[in-house]
Amino acid sequence: MPKVRYERTGVAAVLTIDRRERRNAVDVETAALLLDGLREFEADDEARVLVLTGDGPEAFCAGADLKAMAEAGPELTSGVLEAVAARPEGPMGFSRLTPSKPTVAAISGWCLAGGLELALWCDLRIADETARLGFTERRFGVPLIDGGTQRLPLVVGMGRALELILTGRVVHAEEALRWGLVNEVVPGGNHLERALEIAEGLAAFPQTTMLSDRRAAIEGSGLPLADGLALEAELGRASIETGLRGAARFAAGEGRGAAGAGV
Repeated sequence: MPKVRYERTGVAAVLTIDRRERRNAVDVETAALLLDGLREFEADDEARVLVLTGDGPEAFCAGADLKAMAEAGPELTSGVLEAVAARPEGPMGFSRLTPSKPTVAAISGWCLAGGLELALWCDLRIADETARLGFTERRFGVPLIDGGTQRLPLVVGMGRALELILTGRVVHAEEALRWGLVNEVVPGGNHLERALEIAEGLAAFPQTTMLSDRRAAIEGSGLPLADGLALEAELGRASIETGLRGAARFAAGEGRGAAGAGV
């Protein structure tokens, strides 16, 4: 049975970690399959949004499969860890890459350690009420090397980010929502359905300007303000024609009073 499933659902590509017996923890093979899934998504022009999720209600992803590493023996484990940490794409598959199209994490149950780093890799995070999130690798002396130290402060602010990074405590769905760690909490089991609804809404927008604005936000987040504004202007000029057509439709009455196509 494959450890990762890639499926098209309408405009969305659903990438599912399928290791329920290990709480969807990621071993070396699973990381490679996740990278393959991302590459398939990037190559598919009809797939507008990637939805990342875990199989079953118990876990989105419990992080790296430390048990598999321990079973490999200390000498082999040391070599594997060094090789995995050095992967340019990221130990968890693709955590050091930036996708060109929107991504949504659909979270149920445990979202821990590298699993939380995968969720933070996504643009949006939809959690059901059973979700529990945290950097529990703090207890075992395992470092965050899949982007968590960089992305979490951008999402929740430095103070709260350091609280999670330093203490390793687990937050439940409603607290995560108050922090802004997740964007929305839905009833148990509805996380994937809601993520797909959002994907449909995002796909309905004019893509050129939406992708341009997304890129400006992501690439400009670490720049000085003046440089970020220059990047925004540069990317905006490239999609101005699309924007002008949209303005004309708005002037004609289209889209007024709408909160956004299903988002």
